[in-house]
Amino acid sequence: MSKIKKDNTEERILDAAQSVFIQKGMDGTRMQEIADTAGINKALLHYYFRTKQKLFEAIFKKIFSGAFPSIKDFLLSDTPIEEKLEVFIERYIDLLLKNPFLPIFILKEINRDPDFMIMTLKSGGVNPSEILDIFEEEMHKGNLRKMEVREILINTIGLCIFPFAAKPLLLNLFFENDKNAYKQFLVNRKTTVKDFVLNSILIK
Repeated sequence: MSKIKKDNTEERILDAAQSVFIQKGMDGTRMQEIADTAGINKALLHYYFRTKQKLFEAIFKKIFSGAFPSIKDFLLSDTPIEEKLEVFIERYIDLLLKNPFLPIFILKEINRDPDFMIMTLKSGGVNPSEILDIFEEEMHKGNLRKMEVREILINTIGLCIFPFAAKPLLLNLFFENDKNAYKQFLVNRKTTVKDFVLNSILIK
């Protein structure tokens, strides 16, 4: 019983901290506000997470631990490059659909502390050099057009992220603030981005 209570409390803290961090960023967040949002006292908050930094790290690990290690394993498998890219794009956009705050939040934190963000992403299984090597090898095999390999990864990520990061602007300019239409647009991006990326780099 106590184990269940402990898990529920920790989950409440993480949910509350995520909400406050999104609104105010790392620097503007206070532990007391997180405790208030979670409905606990500050002493209990410090029992679970002694510092704001540790709480911040726990949130990122929670978000990325379920997504990127499996993506990484799949990308390093013997699956054809076309399928690898399709699955990567689908899973990445699914992650953003579940956590639409991530792009803006990450951009803020990159400017605040880029070294921490790089460390957090790498500890979550993100290793760009391994992925770039995959593209390089596929070019040597004649499966992909010869081009700057970093362009493939950066363009793909940019196509996935931008509609989420620029949602307030795009929602108003192109969708007349119709949130349901914009949500469907984001879901459709899985197919749109896959087609755009694959058609631009695959040799058929």
